[in-house]
Amino acid sequence: MAPSHTTGPGSTVVVYGEPDHRHRLTVHLDLRCPFCKRMENGLGTIMTDAADQGRFTLHYRFATVIDEGAGGSGSLTGLSALGAAADEGQRQFAQYLHVLFAEQPAEEVDAFADTGTLLSLAEEVDGLRGTEFDRKVREGTYLPWARDVSAAFEASGVQGTPTVLLDGTPLPVINPMGYAVSPEAFLAELPRV
Repeated sequence: MAPSHTTGPGSTVVVYGEPDHRHRLTVHLDLRCPFCKRMENGLGTIMTDAADQGRFTLHYRFATVIDEGAGGSGSLTGLSALGAAADEGQRQFAQYLHVLFAEQPAEEVDAFADTGTLLSLAEEVDGLRGTEFDRKVREGTYLPWARDVSAAFEASGVQGTPTVLLDGTPLPVINPMGYAVSPEAFLAELPRV
């Protein structure tokens, strides 16, 4: 079973924006990755705003590499909760993603493995908390899907996170100092509408 607003083989890609847009921005993330946090905090809303303006469709793909490297299950459990958020709508998914990265703990702290933490953070997203969302998070409804998403990332050939591709071509999103590029630099790389 896959959440709403998903596509691709096994429905392992979460879509934000118009599904049939001619341009696609594919964003590869790990919820526990500190560089993903820097990229998302600097560019996440820029990306969703650009999708809202019709510049491209966002395709989110997720890894759980930090779970394997640092131990724990926060990337996987957090991804399962994101699946529940996708069922509530694209906007709720994107806002919850922003919140999770804004509140990301240190890499060695596995806070996202705790569904209570994930539910508490969901309170920051208008209209996300509810009986169905809460049940899906507590019961791990989308844990099997999250494992499929992780396996699809491993099979994709993408070497790390964050990786962002515009119609298959890599875009720079992290500067040489390890922080997000400026919104202006990012937007300059995008196709004109």
